[in-house]
Amino acid sequence: MNIVHKFSHSAIGAAATALKSGKLVAIPTETVYGLGADARNDAAVARIFEAKGRPRFNPLIVHVADLATAEQFCVFDETARTLAQSFWPGPLTLVLPRRADSGLSLLVSAGLDTVAIRVPDAPVAEALLRQFGGPIAAPSANRSGHVSPTRATHVAEELGDSVAMILDGGPCKAGVESTIVSIGKDGLHLLRPGPITPGDLEKATGLPVRSPNNTDTSQPVAPGQLESHYAPNAAVRLNADRAAPGEALLAFGPYAPTGDNVMNLSPSGDLREAAANLFAMLRALDEQGFVTIAVMPIPEDGLGLAINDRLRRAAAPRPEQKA
Repeated sequence: MNIVHKFSHSAIGAAATALKSGKLVAIPTETVYGLGADARNDAAVARIFEAKGRPRFNPLIVHVADLATAEQFCVFDETARTLAQSFWPGPLTLVLPRRADSGLSLLVSAGLDTVAIRVPDAPVAEALLRQFGGPIAAPSANRSGHVSPTRATHVAEELGDSVAMILDGGPCKAGVESTIVSIGKDGLHLLRPGPITPGDLEKATGLPVRSPNNTDTSQPVAPGQLESHYAPNAAVRLNADRAAPGEALLAFGPYAPTGDNVMNLSPSGDLREAAANLFAMLRALDEQGFVTIAVMPIPEDGLGLAINDRLRRAAAPRPEQKA
């Protein structure tokens, strides 16, 4: 049976030992729980794809302890260094050229010559990275395409004995995955919206933030770009003002309907609270067995960009619906 370990020095030591032996460890970050493996170990990284049922063409994010460590694996220019110094540790992932001598498993890059890399802002993750002493590849700790986990119990429910250890850091404070950015000649390319907003990025660098030109979701250049993703078992219906008979309602704001089939992301209309609650509430409504979850509109600005991105992908046709 899977054991959920509370944060302690002995648990961190045991998790580092498990990673060094090629096993998988679930790690709490400030965004969501990650399914971690030694990013230099081909067999260990392959176990991530196997446990998640994740397509091999979908890249992974590599987590490191600090900027100096990141520079051992990727090539940083002045803009990349400015972004790292402005937002690390924190929920920003940079897609950068991989160093030829990085030693990283090529599986983390899914055939690309770049690496998605970040420094998490979470005490448990930081302690593990320093104890382990190396890079940890860690996509979200759930079955591929499903709702991301923001609590240790979510990981246990999704992955069971596929993971050697689950480190319990409590609920994730951000609740949605990191912002992902690459650097182009025409400015920054927002590959996935997240807690760091386009306004934050522009303010730090003075550069424009652009949407990516690549719209082929079958060949993602960064995690989180598949058309159908973050999906509960129930269908998701967007831009609803109320639930139809037999539906659940994921509500938002002070004037939302109430009832036994309603959960409100933020009664005060706070986007940070809504982001922190998003995946946990989708899971909770899904567990009640509703066929459809209706979702009220979320403002399309600031952190709302990330929330709406996740909701649109959750509502997209599932792969089996296209077959």
